[in-house]
Amino acid sequence: MGVTPEEILTGLDPEQAAVAAQLHGPMVVIAGAGTGKTRAITHRIAHGVAAGEYVPQQVLAVTFTARAAAEMRTRLRGLGAAGVQAHTFHAAALRQLQYFWPQAVGGFLPHLLDHKAPLVAEAARRLRLPADRATVRDLAGEIEWAKVSMLTPETYAAPGLDRDGVGELDHQAMARLYQAYEDVKTDRGMIDFEDVLLLMVGIIEDDERIAAEIRSQYRHFTVDEYQDVSPLQQRLLDGWVGGRGEVCVVGDPSQTIYSFTGATPRHLLEFTRTHPGAAEVHLVRDYRSTPEVVNLANRVLTSRRPERRLDQRGTVWAQPLELIAQREHGPAAEFHEAADDEQEAQFVASRIKALTERDGVKLRDIAVLYRTNGQSEAMERALSDAGIGYQLRGAERFFQRREVKEALAQIRTSARQVPGELAVDLVPTLLSSLGWQRSAPTGTGAVREKWESLSALVALAKDMDGALAEENLSMAAFAAELEARAATAHAPVVEGVTLASLHSSKGLEWDTVFLTGLSEGLMPISFAEDQAGVDEERRLLYVGITRAKSRLIFSWSLSRTTGGRGRRRRSRFLDGIAPSAQREAGRPEPGPRSRRKSAAPARCRICGKLLDTAAEVKLKRCSDCPAGYDEAVYEALRDWRTRAAKDSGMPAFVVFTDATLMALAEAMPRTEREFLAIPGVGRSKLQRYGEDVLSVLADLR
Repeated sequence: MGVTPEEILTGLDPEQAAVAAQLHGPMVVIAGAGTGKTRAITHRIAHGVAAGEYVPQQVLAVTFTARAAAEMRTRLRGLGAAGVQAHTFHAAALRQLQYFWPQAVGGFLPHLLDHKAPLVAEAARRLRLPADRATVRDLAGEIEWAKVSMLTPETYAAPGLDRDGVGELDHQAMARLYQAYEDVKTDRGMIDFEDVLLLMVGIIEDDERIAAEIRSQYRHFTVDEYQDVSPLQQRLLDGWVGGRGEVCVVGDPSQTIYSFTGATPRHLLEFTRTHPGAAEVHLVRDYRSTPEVVNLANRVLTSRRPERRLDQRGTVWAQPLELIAQREHGPAAEFHEAADDEQEAQFVASRIKALTERDGVKLRDIAVLYRTNGQSEAMERALSDAGIGYQLRGAERFFQRREVKEALAQIRTSARQVPGELAVDLVPTLLSSLGWQRSAPTGTGAVREKWESLSALVALAKDMDGALAEENLSMAAFAAELEARAATAHAPVVEGVTLASLHSSKGLEWDTVFLTGLSEGLMPISFAEDQAGVDEERRLLYVGITRAKSRLIFSWSLSRTTGGRGRRRRSRFLDGIAPSAQREAGRPEPGPRSRRKSAAPARCRICGKLLDTAAEVKLKRCSDCPAGYDEAVYEALRDWRTRAAKDSGMPAFVVFTDATLMALAEAMPRTEREFLAIPGVGRSKLQRYGEDVLSVLADLR
């Protein structure tokens, strides 16, 4: 007997029940972190199925990650709503494109491009544009932004587009590269991920018969993480819905952290205007975190309360939700200041050891979060020295690891030979032949990582077997589960501390969260120079805080290197939150930097002519006047910039442009004062890169 509608609504709080009870018409749910939004929308769908209002196969739930889609499918199956389609935007669109391509276009669907970089590099070569690996990555990112923003090469070049250049390329040059990339793609008979959405939008809007067939297939829509929708995704959603209004969207403007990819919360915040009569429900009861964590999250957002407005990026902001904690009290947040990055990492490692040995916290329940991927190196080293296992989120995908592929092959073979054998009995024996053992190896590196991967599979078999109420887990069932997880990149939990960037932590949770590197230049990041950028950095910290269920530990260092002068300043976002950190009365929060105006037209220091371009002004000479720097110095600075960009996860040109590197190579500054005298170098760049650049130049003298 299936689950009844009444049983599905039982146990929901009043706001969640309001979401689940209304089955028809447009609905917008503003859901704070930890408030049970997935519970609310899955119960809404299951309620509709149980009540006979929804046909499972006619419901499409869309989210932004394969992991979230897999979790939604699992929950829906448990609620008796198997058959409901839950996919990412791209996965749903690709399934439709593969089905309709033969009748809409004819022939075979072009090959889907895995990565843009090779084709972007080819486009640059066709235009005789220099492009190193870092620049190619930046150019690919800009093309992705343009496509999800519904900009063609022609509209991208429009003078009114308020967009910073990419490296040394202005809008016109970038537009030509964009067109060249499209030409290369066409020549190779390929499409990229954005094309999947664009092509489906085109087919739906141009072919009424196909549009009607899609709308007949899907009658009810749910969109999770709606604050992250791009203009292109919104247009596809509009095509799917077809004006019928049977759509429920869920999101949180305070968790908008992907504006740089084209995501915008404007569709979420304007939903009641674009859908007159839409129901609106706010979820504010936080079930994830203790009152101590929730209070800090609220204070971080409300210490600067932006008014509803349209900023230069076309983004609408609103007052943040104030979360109400539902859990019992927990430990107070901890704040730690270290002399340098190495000491900060050592503190984190020692604190983790104390938590596991004294308080019994499991390693899998601990996360160390940071702003840029380059910050993980010191943490990895400190954890390894302390004998603490860890996993890097965002590194090689779990199911792509060699040992995991070998384990899957063993499990598949065994499932065919003895399908009814109990997985919890056989899996440990099978994986022992690949190097798994019950005790963790004492070494680190590849040996430890391999053991962690195999242990995750053993633990998954035990967890799945324990979750079955009436029967034990068979090898056939376990193999099928692994196949499904591999197809959706739904990796099991590895026993070890999670190291992750703040961006990649979105949607996850841990008992204990370390928020590290909280100094100016890293949080907010140095290139967040306008108020919109600083606001997004604040929301990024809010996302990090709300990942913690019980314990928060904040840390920062005063110097990047051991023995440094300690010029760093703790993040402004901790003012009024950390102990002894009350901001002076009446002192405003730091805002955007003002641009200095030159007192007189700049002239070439060699020939005396007026300088025309920003690059010439930086070099203080005409572009065709002889350079005054050693080529080896310039190349050494370029090599350093490549490493710095990779470590910080930002475009190379954001670190320093080529013109600034040339100016540094010519001036060869020895002191901080001389370093600051270089055009294009400010206080934040001095704080972030000064020590490294001066060290590189000193080694070359």
